[in-house]
Order: sequence, then C-alpha cells, then structure tokens
Amino acid sequence: MRTIDQLSDDLGGLAGRTILVRSDLNVPLDGQQITDDGRVRASVPTITRLSRAGARVVVCAHLGRPKGAPEERYSLAPVAARLDELLDDDIDVSFVEETVGDRAASAVEALDDGAVLVLENLRFNAGETAKTDEERADFAQALAALADGFVSDGFGVVHRAQASVYDVAQLLPHAAGGLVADEVEVMRALREDPARPYAVILGGAKVSDKLGVIESLISVADRLLIGGGMVFTFLRAQGHEVGTSLLEEEQVETVKGYLDTAAERGVEIVLPTDVVVADAFSADAPHSVVAADAMPSDRMGLDIGPESERLFAEKLADARTVFWNGPMGAFEMEPFASGTRAVAEALAGRTAAGALTVVGGGDSAAAVREFGHTDEDFSHISTGGGASLEYLEGKDLPGLSVLED
Repeated sequence: MRTIDQLSDDLGGLAGRTILVRSDLNVPLDGQQITDDGRVRASVPTITRLSRAGARVVVCAHLGRPKGAPEERYSLAPVAARLDELLDDDIDVSFVEETVGDRAASAVEALDDGAVLVLENLRFNAGETAKTDEERADFAQALAALADGFVSDGFGVVHRAQASVYDVAQLLPHAAGGLVADEVEVMRALREDPARPYAVILGGAKVSDKLGVIESLISVADRLLIGGGMVFTFLRAQGHEVGTSLLEEEQVETVKGYLDTAAERGVEIVLPTDVVVADAFSADAPHSVVAADAMPSDRMGLDIGPESERLFAEKLADARTVFWNGPMGAFEMEPFASGTRAVAEALAGRTAAGALTVVGGGDSAAAVREFGHTDEDFSHISTGGGASLEYLEGKDLPGLSVLED
C-alpha cells in the first residue's frame, strides 16, 4: 500500500496541502455521551502526524446508520468535540454541519496550516453508500474537490466499496494512514505465519456471520474456541438439546462439516461444557448453570458456564498467538457477562509472556474496555470487527486494494 511519505513526495510536501482523511469515528453513543472512545483515540496519531507536517486536515467519517439524510442523533458534533480534547492543545479543531456544499467548502478554505476540520456525517448523503459507481460518483467528486490528497485511516470500513473509502481514492493522490497500515500488519501475521500454538476464540450471536472465517481458520489455527449465541448451532450439530437458545437450524449441516474437517486436520474445536441458562433474555430472569449436553427444552443459553471459563483459560494458557472476535454471552447484562470477562482476563497481560493477543474489534473491544482493561493489556485491539474477519477469510477488501495503485 502507498504510504504517507509517498503521498508527501507526490504533493511536493504536505505543508499547506489540504488532506482528506477517512477516519473511523463510528463510536457508541448514549445520547450525546460517547461510551467507548477507542476509535477516536485510534484516529489521533495519523491526524497528528499530518497536522505536524503542516497539512490542513479535513476529517470525514460516518456514525450509525442514517438513511442518506441528516438525523440529529447521528451528528458527529460530540465526536469532533472528543477529538478536540484528545489532540494536542495547539492543534485547532473545528466542525462544520455539512459534508459537501458551500458551508463545507468555506470551512475548508478558512483552515490554517496544521488545523483540523471535521465534516458532518458522511452517511447524511445517499451517495456515500450507494451500490453503483454511477450513484457514488457525484458525492465522491464533491468530497475530492475539497482536498489535494487522500489518506485512508478507517480500517473498520475498508471492506466496503463506499464513496469515501473507495471512489475518492481513485480521484486523488492517496495513501494508507498509520492505523490502516498497523491493522494490516497485525492481520497479516495472523493469517500468514502465526506463532504456535495458535488459538482463535469466536463468539457473537450468529454462526452465519462467521462461516467464512471458520472455514478459513480451520486450515490455519490449532484450536477454535466457540462461545456466544453461535455455540448452540454447534451443540445442535452434536445432537444436543439447546432449548429456546439462538439457533440457526439451516447451518447445522454446515457446522457438522466443520467439525468433521477439524477432526481430519487435527484442529481442536473447544465447545463449552456448561452454560448459563435463563427463562428469558433479561437481566432479571431466573438463571442457573447446567451441563452443555443437558439443557432444558424451555430455557435459553446466555453465557458459557464457570467450568467452561476454566476450560477456555486452560486452552489459552500456552497459546503464542490468539485472535478473539465476539463475546461469550450477553455481556451487556451482568448475570451473563462472566464468560466474556473470563476470556478477557485470560488474555490480558499475555503480551508480557511473548504472546500476540489480538482483540478483533466490535463487541469484543467494547467488552474488554467495559471490564476495565486498557489497550496496553493486549497486543492489538482492532478497530474493525467485520474488516478483520473478511481479511482473515482472504477476501479482497476494496478499501485496501485501491491503495495499492
């Protein structure tokens, strides 16, 4: 991928140049309050580097899923305010309530060298996520018209062929930001030459969301530890009762095939031996621990049990490479958070023992921070859950391939 140094050479230096930066600022909000600012903090190094080089930095990003028109609850204003707090005091940060148009153009024109401007939510414009090149073209051209060069620094969106990710890179001299470069380096280490034993922990709601990565990792990993709602499709594939738990019946035969393939290749698939079951999906619902092969037909599984926590920790104890994507249960509710917390604790600090521990973004990243861990407790916390999975599947990520030109 092209680097910022190469972009600087192309432009005859960055000082006085306007650089459009595609960041990933899609953070969780409770009203106007950011509940996890990890992605904002991850965007700081590249923005700072460009600012220190004298560039006029124009940051664009999305938040949530607006339907191509402005919605106040998805405004990037609180995110811009948090970015201002995180950047050094001598870096001026402003915000404009428009993405493209006269106000945006005027705000860009008024920037001093080294200053930062955050544009309003990209997805307030239908052209950002339009499906065809033609539909995205006008919006991409309007974005490109704001700048002299483009830096892609939002790893969480590089698997999407969207206007600000893919099309703009074809219209401007471009480069990968430091965040994207670091993410790719870590993901390449997971896919191409991992230190062994290599353990992969997969959780989350649906097995269908991770079919591709399971199929890919069966040929790379030494162990797959399965938790979350997806585990019940695995348990059903083994012939067990799963009660009213989340189940993808149409994937049972596929999962049986994965179990057979793993056995043939000597890959260990580790499933929970006990689960926490409840009467309903509620923090107040009566709950108890049962054996994984003896679930009652009228209750649902919402977390791995304490015996499984110990088992998973044992299976991770000697691993030199670990990739974790997806919680072990409904961790947002305290009665069902223990399994996810146990995995986080089993991994935290393992870097000191020489292990590469990678938390694969999304809910896993939110969970480890919610449980009081810092980014330094792990080798790497990815900013892109979906992007990291697709990279490990070996898929072509348009937002990366376009940076190779």
